[in-house]
Amino acid sequence: MLEMAATVVAYGGLIAFPTDTVHGLGCDPHNLAAVERVYAIKDRPDDLELNVLAAGIETLRRLVTFNKTAETLAARFWPGPLSLVLPVGEDHMAVPRSGNTLMVRVPDHPIARDLLNQTGPLASTSANRHGKSPAKTAAEVAEQLGGEVDLIVEGDSGGGVASTIIDCSQNPVRILRVGPISAEELRAYWRPE
Repeated sequence: MLEMAATVVAYGGLIAFPTDTVHGLGCDPHNLAAVERVYAIKDRPDDLELNVLAAGIETLRRLVTFNKTAETLAARFWPGPLSLVLPVGEDHMAVPRSGNTLMVRVPDHPIARDLLNQTGPLASTSANRHGKSPAKTAAEVAEQLGGEVDLIVEGDSGGGVASTIIDCSQNPVRILRVGPISAEELRAYWRPE
């Protein structure tokens, strides 16, 4: 099924897949039409950017610029439920739609990692309508998004809580959302720039 999902992404389609947090909705981050379709399907507000998931940090180094704090946090918490906001790198994609920062993450879920190894990085967001509860199973994705997604990868997600987000694009860094990783856990790894 993962090969089929990779083919769907390569041809501009949208897939839903399990992660270590909640089910994700993903597409090729270089394909503007696919990115716009994610916004339409989710009824997502235009000012909310998508994030990018990758199988490993080396892939993300082409997409964003890591500083010392981001390197330290990534070394400790990736793969895992931590999203980092970082300055956009040299590889220009359809995300972010505006601005010069991008939220990135390496998930700790075997299906997601295998998928990302086949597809490359994916522009992603939770697989649900905006304002509704995030889907934790393929059945919940089907219930919320139905036939609007080209392929739903089977499997259950992790804890069902969206990732912790920390903005490393500014000094001092700032926690934007607390999720599975607490503020106290994060602060033990912050380093002054």
